[in-house]
Amino acid sequence: MNEHDTRKYDDIIHLPHHVSARHPQMSPLNRAAQFSPFAALTGHGAAIQETARLTDAFIELDEDQKERLDEQLQKLRNILARNPEAEAVYFQPDEKKDGGAYVTIRGIVKKIDEYRRTILFADGTIVPMNALFSIELIDGTS
Repeated sequence: MNEHDTRKYDDIIHLPHHVSARHPQMSPLNRAAQFSPFAALTGHGAAIQETARLTDAFIELDEDQKERLDEQLQKLRNILARNPEAEAVYFQPDEKKDGGAYVTIRGIVKKIDEYRRTILFADGTIVPMNALFSIELIDGTS
């Protein structure tokens, strides 16, 4: 800016700031919001995060593992009336993408539903037998 440019505004430079009688003055917070960053791709960050989230693949049991699991389930059936405590590891499919996670639950077994092929724990957790990876009795009868 040169000297001539500054003289152009000499007549108004020292006037008081205009305050509108019709429009209320904007708060400093709202004024600052005008200059805040703009997210042009709303949801893009969440989509990237979801894609990066890892899931496990379902592990198909071999014949030896299936036999051991059947033995443990039979032991559990035999002592079910005593409300045995057990620890089960089972596969829980992911609702949003392929794969899932292996979940461990430990608690009192209340019921084995042969028709639905599920195991009901005292806390209300239902474990599908076809998702069962392992089950161990805790009360020393395993």
